[in-house]
Amino acid sequence: MVAVGIYAKLSKEASAVDSLLADPSLILLTVGILMFGITFVGCTGALRDLPVLLKIFAWILLIILILQIVAAVLGFLFSGMVLEKAAFLMGKAISGYRDDLDLQNLIDYMQKKFECCGVHSYKDWSQNIYFECQDSNPSLERCAVPFSCCIQKDKEAAITSVLNSMCGYGTQNLRSWKAESLIYTEGCLEKIVGWGQRNLLLIAGLAIGLFFLEILVFLMAVMLIYQIDLIIQKRKSTRRRGPEK
Repeated sequence: MVAVGIYAKLSKEASAVDSLLADPSLILLTVGILMFGITFVGCTGALRDLPVLLKIFAWILLIILILQIVAAVLGFLFSGMVLEKAAFLMGKAISGYRDDLDLQNLIDYMQKKFECCGVHSYKDWSQNIYFECQDSNPSLERCAVPFSCCIQKDKEAAITSVLNSMCGYGTQNLRSWKAESLIYTEGCLEKIVGWGQRNLLLIAGLAIGLFFLEILVFLMAVMLIYQIDLIIQKRKSTRRRGPEK
């Protein structure tokens, strides 16, 4: 993850977005460095029988577990606020669509995968300066949407043929019933929430499985700390008895 993040960051243009929440390469770097640091401490402590490093590893795991529980509870209690924040971040990502190639590819993948366009509606693309539907906008993409919003009527033919990147031009000016025949008009936020609700059991099962795995690793670290401390105490007691004999 660190290697891919560094490569993606170095491959960016100088004007690329440097926001952690809007830059996939920064997310990869941050998560990769944290994972490497935490696991390095735990592995070194286990291999060298160092209780200090193991205690640091166990405490970090415990903090992560507590934060996950708090985040899950807060997300459930304040689901409306979470959706508002998600909508804000998605809107910010749309605004920087042309500024970051990684972000652009991520948005295109999401819109193709969930067959959606924009945050709440395809007209959300007016938040981007290139797609803004205003007469004062000199861009050739005025009132357009990205090609990833377009409906591929014949997917097999679309794979073999040349991609029409101009299929979404002028669609923001069309009436909703006309636009529905050309592009996906439903917002991605509603689509993602709907997908999550339909796959709630799968998501919950994966989350619970990961949670219990983290608890298992934490308990194993605590047991190893106890065993090392027990061996150290036995060695100390043996040394004390040696001179008396």
